[in-house]
Amino acid sequence: MENHHDQTERMELEMHTWIETIRTVEDFPKPGIMFKDITPLLQNPDAYRAVMEAFVEIAQTSGATVIAGIESRGFFFACPLAVTLGLPFVPIRKAGKLPWQTVSAEYDLEYGSAVIEMHTDAVTAGDRVLIVDDVLATGGTAEAAGRLVTTLGATVAGYAFLKNLTFLGGTERLLDAPVYSLVDVTE
Repeated sequence: MENHHDQTERMELEMHTWIETIRTVEDFPKPGIMFKDITPLLQNPDAYRAVMEAFVEIAQTSGATVIAGIESRGFFFACPLAVTLGLPFVPIRKAGKLPWQTVSAEYDLEYGSAVIEMHTDAVTAGDRVLIVDDVLATGGTAEAAGRLVTTLGATVAGYAFLKNLTFLGGTERLLDAPVYSLVDVTE
């Protein structure tokens, strides 16, 4: 039988393994950006599984009844999470990408603004929605996603991210619900 110390060591080893799969691509998509590419993580079944197991724990802790994923990299984690837990999956997409009636929320970008949308029948009062994305940076997209959920009468159960770039202050914008991340990056 495995003891707590063995489980902790295994979890640290699994986390170390999947963190190493994320590569940094300099100057993508524009000069000065250090892009964190998660495709190697997705190509490594053991690392991907370890990440999904951590997301399952987060979803269970949050009491979520619905899993929402933010386009597009959030889908890589939110869809399998919803299937694993037997919960509905709700896509939150860029404006004009959903075929049914939508609600929308605008948010600020570094240069300008953008809009995300969700179907009007995606969530209802009583739903507890976990919003999932790959990275929390400034928090604008996640904050807008939270507004979509509450506009339809549901509750944000939490926000879950693979990585939280804490030095960009995104967590401070998400005060309506707990923020979970598998890794906090402080610089």
